[in-house]
Amino acid sequence: MELEKLKIDRSGTASKGGGGGRKRRSPWPGRAIVLALLLGAGWLFRAPILAWYESVTLPQVEVVRATAITARQSTALSGTSANGYLVAATRAALSADTPGRVVELNVTEGSVVKKGDVVARLFSEEFEAAVERAEADVELAHRGVERARADAAAIGKDVARFESDLAAARTRTDAARTDAALADRELARQQELLDTEVGNARDVDLAESEVERSRANVATNEALVTSAESALDQARSRFAAAEAAVAEAGARVPVAEATLAQARATLSKTEVRAPFDGVVVLKDAQVGEVVSPNSQGGSSRGSVVTMVDFASLEVQIDLPETSLAKVSVGQAATVFVDAYASEPFAGTVSRIWPTASRQKATIEVRVRFDAVDERLKPDMGARVVFQDPGQSQDAGSDAPREGTLLLPTSAFLGSGDTRRVFVLEGQQVFEREVTVENGPTGRLRVLTGLADGDMVVEQPTGALTDGARVAARGD
Repeated sequence: MELEKLKIDRSGTASKGGGGGRKRRSPWPGRAIVLALLLGAGWLFRAPILAWYESVTLPQVEVVRATAITARQSTALSGTSANGYLVAATRAALSADTPGRVVELNVTEGSVVKKGDVVARLFSEEFEAAVERAEADVELAHRGVERARADAAAIGKDVARFESDLAAARTRTDAARTDAALADRELARQQELLDTEVGNARDVDLAESEVERSRANVATNEALVTSAESALDQARSRFAAAEAAVAEAGARVPVAEATLAQARATLSKTEVRAPFDGVVVLKDAQVGEVVSPNSQGGSSRGSVVTMVDFASLEVQIDLPETSLAKVSVGQAATVFVDAYASEPFAGTVSRIWPTASRQKATIEVRVRFDAVDERLKPDMGARVVFQDPGQSQDAGSDAPREGTLLLPTSAFLGSGDTRRVFVLEGQQVFEREVTVENGPTGRLRVLTGLADGDMVVEQPTGALTDGARVAARGD
């Protein structure tokens, strides 16, 4: 059949015409090029690929930076104020200047007490620990001053040495310039001799060589002078920085001492003492109850006991009716007596009269002094500043001390004063033991175990282990 002639010869042999058949092209070179392109792309984008892979496979953690902060200090009093006079009173309600739980009560109704007797004590272990920490900070501040002074002395010696080196370099430069001037004059003399056919070209060449050598020596010594000046400037800069460090270290000493004084003052406020000789007429709290100087009801008491002393003093105030809503019984106040205007006296609102003065549109208020002062006399003029409700008289004593590290409670594992955290180093987390104490709401103060700038896992889980690699987010 004719169809047989239409079949394609797939044998790959040469045609009958004797012409050579075309060979098939190999696919491997193309595949090699594609593979090389893929490998090159993988090499170029390896960093984001690895980052994506780790973000998918590694545990995700949020981190927070441990940052040292400084303590808040308030030097101004704010609130409602009014003028009045000192008057004698017969009653006084005694309370601690800081809120706390009563752990010791030494009196009952009818007890006769002397001035200075401890009527009650509040829980004070945290305040005692704060005093010990403040004492250690004072010692550390003194050691810092000594170290800064030693560093400054060492740098001062370097400055003296560099000054000596600079002086020597300048002396050598002056000598080199003198030699160069002599060489210039000698060259001029030899040139004149050559011009008058007395000298010879060889002497001129020697003189020119000496000029070049002396000028090169001058350039070298000038470079040494420049280098010595630069070294001296750097040493002086370091010395100035060292002196500043000495001043800074010295400034930390009174700060630490003030913190210690504040800690001791806070500790002393956990003791309720009789401010004068008298008789206890009312026991306002029991052991185990919480007392607060600004108590407005609830489960806390405003005072511990009430005692009588005819020698006591109160401030009698005519308070405008428009300010009555801002003042309440038991509210803390600060008294400024005209005779001692720069010295504040702590006080507490003891009574508010039940009736107002129609003629003056005022209400009489009595403010008692928390401590008796022999300088205070009846009928002295005074100005009273009432603290806002909820503001303690020692406001700022609960604020973090300078250098304190604060972290959220969610960053800690365990309980008590010794806890554990996970610290991020590179892409790994390492378990670290720290000691803590109570801080502001939702936070703890870190005493030991962490440094300023450490990155801490904010909410560690049981899946984290020491040395584990993680993908971190946050600070």
